[in-house]
Amino acid sequence: MELIERYLQAVGFWLPKAQRQDILDELSEDIRSQAEDKESELGRKLTDADVEGILKQRGSPIMVANRYLPQRHLIGPVLFPIYRLVLKMAFLFYAIPWLAVWLCISSYIPSYHAQTPGDFIVGALHGLWMVVLYTFASVTFGFAVLEKYALKSGFLEKWNPRNLPALRAANRIKRSNSITEIVALVVTCIWWVSFMLSPVMVNRPDVRIVLAPAWRYYSWWIVALIAVTIATSFLNLLRPYWTCFRAGMRLATDSIGWGMFAWLCKTNIVAEIAVRNVSPEKTLQITNAINFWMERSFPIIVVIGVIIVAIDVYRIFRVKEGVSFPLFGLASICRISITL
Repeated sequence: MELIERYLQAVGFWLPKAQRQDILDELSEDIRSQAEDKESELGRKLTDADVEGILKQRGSPIMVANRYLPQRHLIGPVLFPIYRLVLKMAFLFYAIPWLAVWLCISSYIPSYHAQTPGDFIVGALHGLWMVVLYTFASVTFGFAVLEKYALKSGFLEKWNPRNLPALRAANRIKRSNSITEIVALVVTCIWWVSFMLSPVMVNRPDVRIVLAPAWRYYSWWIVALIAVTIATSFLNLLRPYWTCFRAGMRLATDSIGWGMFAWLCKTNIVAEIAVRNVSPEKTLQITNAINFWMERSFPIIVVIGVIIVAIDVYRIFRVKEGVSFPLFGLASICRISITL
């Protein structure tokens, strides 16, 4: 019965992963046994309304999950799973962006430049610690107030089994995502091979732009990485679910690609710019400015790369556990956009 499966999925969301499968097996057996007894009593197959009645007797998914969780004090067992989830999301969507913004400010605004690498690290850790502390305190205070006053209203018991989330296929990949990724990467690969392989980027009578020799190695590595990623996307299109092998391949290509891009930012990649009717001194200033801002972008590239690699690593663990993860699209967007 699909409604029971949806109910078990909702309960499992709040359970600790170590005991999740054992608890769900026990709960599933108990609910199905109750359903069979109800069928014997009525002498017919159960309707959705009958199943809804059984599930309502069990209680809302979060209340059922709480019976298997350890008892808490400041944040009670009913709200603790939600509290833990909100705390994780707050750190993910507040602390990490704050760190990225701080790195940008400290890299691009002269008044924030650290005198030594040690000062830079100490400043980052001090600011991050304050952000983590304030985030933890505010979320904890909010849930403590909710625990004391809002639970008395019984709002968690006001639920309808029909509103349970639809069943998710573990590690399923939308074919539309794979098709979009393939098209974008094929177009990028054609454009890259046609225009980006030579260190001489522009060679017209009025303008000449030449990159450093290191560009030749970087450009061919990008072609190889795009080819591997296209092959992985084709496999995802034919077999639309993640496996450990394909997730590992995506981790390898992302790690190498972002690592090389970060290295490129530090290599003074623009070697020469020549413009008709513009003095060599002026074009040299432009060349140095481009290389300077490329080097200043290094911390941002590192932060973005670490986030993408972290998502890839988390995907591998999710594949092993058979649980879908909704942030996979973020890695694809960043991967395509940085190539373009």
